[in-house]
Amino acid sequence: MPDEELTSYLAALAPDDAETTASGRSFGNASVYQLRLQLMANEQLRELAAERDTSPQALATEWVMQRLQWEAEQRGF
Repeated sequence: MPDEELTSYLAALAPDDAETTASGRSFGNASVYQLRLQLMANEQLRELAAERDTSPQALATEWVMQRLQWEAEQRGF
């Protein structure tokens, strides 16, 4: 038998327009991309992230943001 109270509670918590993490789709004010790395590159990223006490995702994001900043500077933006 369904729990009406739980269902109502969860419905109240759910946003009206659910965000998504599907590839390239919007998530809040950001977009999500999938990144496929060769096994060796993945291991290297994990090791570097661990040394810096961060996640591989956070480190990759930081690097992409740094590169985008560099590219913008090269173009005079």
